[in-house]
Amino acid sequence: MADTPIAEDILTDDEPQVFRVTDEMPLERLDKVLAQLMPKHSRSRLQTWIQGGHVRINGKPAKLRQTVREDDVITVYEQPAPEDHAFVPEDVAFDVLGETADWVVVNKPVGLVTHPGAGNWSGTLLNGLLYRYPELLQVARAGIVHRLDKDTSGLLVIARNEVAQTHLVRQLQASTMGRQYLALAHGRMLEQGTVDRPIGRDPKVPVRMSVDSLSAPKSAVTHYQLVRVGEYGGSNISQVTCRLETGRTHQIRAHLTSLGHPLLGDILYGGRAIEGAARQMLHAHHLRFEDPAGAGEIEFTAPAAADMLRVIEHIRWM
Repeated sequence: MADTPIAEDILTDDEPQVFRVTDEMPLERLDKVLAQLMPKHSRSRLQTWIQGGHVRINGKPAKLRQTVREDDVITVYEQPAPEDHAFVPEDVAFDVLGETADWVVVNKPVGLVTHPGAGNWSGTLLNGLLYRYPELLQVARAGIVHRLDKDTSGLLVIARNEVAQTHLVRQLQASTMGRQYLALAHGRMLEQGTVDRPIGRDPKVPVRMSVDSLSAPKSAVTHYQLVRVGEYGGSNISQVTCRLETGRTHQIRAHLTSLGHPLLGDILYGGRAIEGAARQMLHAHHLRFEDPAGAGEIEFTAPAAADMLRVIEHIRWM
């Protein structure tokens, strides 16, 4: 990225940190010097500040590869980290299917990240929940009990207070919360089965999970039931429902891939895109839990997202 002067008005009104380079300091690149002067900040963050025009040398915008000299005055306008904005309310679109004083059930759309994290510090479901339900600022993780991948749609239950959250989390841990997914997978699957294989990070592709991983695998159990078999482009496709006993990252995606049946559209796990299926064909369509207030069993069902329904329509079911 080229070093370019930045307009004065991007600087904040906060008091900057000012340093003078002495003869005792090494005359090195600016980012290296700042890393010594401001050790609580990572070097990459300091570099971002330099590139953003938030660092000045002798009153002029600093350049990333600039070497400091003795008696130089370095002025640094510290910038908030992206994660500092993670728990900020934002008007984010999602459907609420039901709510009480203790819980909210939402239908998460495709493409919406559940919880802020690296690369997605804003615009998440959590931000939207805080916007609609300000009281969730007082609940850990804004009441989120379980998560869905960004490109997996479907049902999630949110706790509106700590008592309800504890109650729901215990159901999740005891595998008494019913979570059923609708999935489209390549090939002809068996009528039913259970995959009981630990999952960990794929040593070759860190963003992928694997049953063959030696990197901190965690127990994972998925039950599946064949709904029907179809054909598209000369290949079989299975529509299945999957029920989880555990909730590991990419659990269904990794488990079905381990059987040789990756999800349609799941390029990361070897799936192919058909009829515009640009993401994994997976939807959390049924949710069941015990009401924390003692009102008995609560159940919700939500239809698949429009793109998944379109794919289903183009498959010739047998």
